Amino acid sequence: MFVIRKMKETDIAAVAQMEREIFPDPWSEQAIRDSYEQKQTLLLVAYEDSRLIGYLILYHALEDGEIARIAVIPEKRRQGVGARLLLELEDLCELGGISRLLLDVRESNAPAIAFYKDHGFTEDGIRRRFYADPEEDAVLMSRELGK
Repeated sequence: MFVIRKMKETDIAAVAQMEREIFPDPWSEQAIRDSYEQKQTLLLVAYEDSRLIGYLILYHALEDGEIARIAVIPEKRRQGVGARLLLELEDLCELGGISRLLLDVRESNAPAIAFYKDHGFTEDGIRRRFYADPEEDAVLMSRELGK
């Protein structure tokens, strides 16, 4: 069984370590700390026992929230961790007046695109050469909340 909660300062190092293990373009510990310290962010973590198994970082302004990062360790994927992170996020967004979620995803990341579509996101367009290391287009996606 795992739990979802808001990120604490003591989670930053573990999130940075997970970044390095999962992403080709990992955020530094300082970048995560900077996000944590911003008022317009919402950061969630998923723990199983004392082990970090997933996290989500959202930036928000007015009624829009942009998912900047969502990650689940490989051995826990397809077990509901990402879905629970999104559900918790949606509940918090609706309470905070955020009515639309936005995100971008690497065009080659078919599992992530399918995951987002399964959770009500639609494709809005392509941002050419958005990603580096390797260079790749981004698929822009969004979802209205409360509908």
